[in-house]
Amino acid sequence: MTDARGIAALAEGYAQGRLDPVDVARQALDQARAPGMDTVFISLMEARALDEARASQARWREGRALGPLDGVPLAWKDLFDMAGTVTTCASDTRRQASPATLDAPSVRALAATGMVSVGKTNLSEFAFSGLGINLHFGTPPNPHDAGVARIPGGSSSGSAVAVARQIVPCAMGTDTSGSIRVPAALNGLVGWKPSSARYDQRGVFPLAPSLDSIGPLVHAVADACLIDDALLGRAPVLRTRPDRAAGRLVIPSGIVMGELEPGVAAAFETAAERLARQGFAIEHRTVPVLDLTHHLFATFGTLVGVEAVQVHRELLDSPALARVDARIVQRLRLGQAMPAQNRQALRDNRPRLIAAMAAALAPDEALLFPTVPMVAPPIAALDADPAWFAQCNARVLRNTMIGSYLDMPTLALPCGTDGAGLPVGLSLAMATGRDEALLALGLAVEHGLTA
Repeated sequence: MTDARGIAALAEGYAQGRLDPVDVARQALDQARAPGMDTVFISLMEARALDEARASQARWREGRALGPLDGVPLAWKDLFDMAGTVTTCASDTRRQASPATLDAPSVRALAATGMVSVGKTNLSEFAFSGLGINLHFGTPPNPHDAGVARIPGGSSSGSAVAVARQIVPCAMGTDTSGSIRVPAALNGLVGWKPSSARYDQRGVFPLAPSLDSIGPLVHAVADACLIDDALLGRAPVLRTRPDRAAGRLVIPSGIVMGELEPGVAAAFETAAERLARQGFAIEHRTVPVLDLTHHLFATFGTLVGVEAVQVHRELLDSPALARVDARIVQRLRLGQAMPAQNRQALRDNRPRLIAAMAAALAPDEALLFPTVPMVAPPIAALDADPAWFAQCNARVLRNTMIGSYLDMPTLALPCGTDGAGLPVGLSLAMATGRDEALLALGLAVEHGLTA
């Protein structure tokens, strides 16, 4: 892209005339076509990108820019409908699907701010894995280890790598069980998973409709706030200085703090100590609803497995299923074989547990815990061993899946690296519907981590 990592720096460059939206768009397109990036992007939209960039260029030159997002390039996970493009879901079964006739409402909302859509990014097939490995379109390389090919995290793998490699400063993803937060953690990025009802999700291919959410992968919480404004139809406002946070951070004992790799534990503890020195109130306490939710999954299975079967019912009865990655088929078959009483238990217990989480946290309290209990593992071992693939997938999604079931808005923030220099992330989460408060707190926590 440019030396500017985030959206605010780009907007400043445009306003000062140092940067030009057309040049920035061309640079993004060139980088997206560079060797090794063919697994990051499934398709590029050069004509659309340059048309949007030229329109932005004219607005900036004439002093009528639409705001800080005008001219900023972004990419879209290939679950979002974009007019004239096939929504492949990174599945071989959808390569020949009919192109979308309309942009999804979320695409229209960001286009209305002047953002420049450069392409659609790769993902775990049908978004049904937290690892980011894709049998058909290749696996985007995690940029943090030049010597060993490691997973990018998923399912929003291409979106994360496109931002981590500074091809674009923002890429949209989806999150059902952790598909924004996991790749954010493994790539040293900020990932924003809102409460599921916050944004319009029409025109986005589903995985589990009651759990699905959409959100950005970016370099800074302020950038996530800009995207939040735009998706809500508000004029995007740059947050330059965070307010001093009044919220209390709760580090929960139990499952989300269990079985952490030593490097993850050390990076998280260092981050928590830094926040305490910065004046944040931090409390260690039990939050039983987290462990109850994990126990529910262990007893009955997962709601995403139940709902994914409904989404893919026709595919499961089709010869085309033979073209789906066997590891994805196995997860679908597990959901299909789930007893009716298990499915009902997962649905019936959810409202009660969401209410229990709301009761467990004061309005100004947020949970603080490691996003993923491990750093990015090597791809080769996962490809060689289906049992390790399944075990590792469950492990990377363990903490994030709990938050999804409880519909908790969550910010994934980078909090350092392990001893080998691999990124570690922490999550900041509030009870459902507390999105505005969480974003405000996230600005302050991010400042505390970097001050």
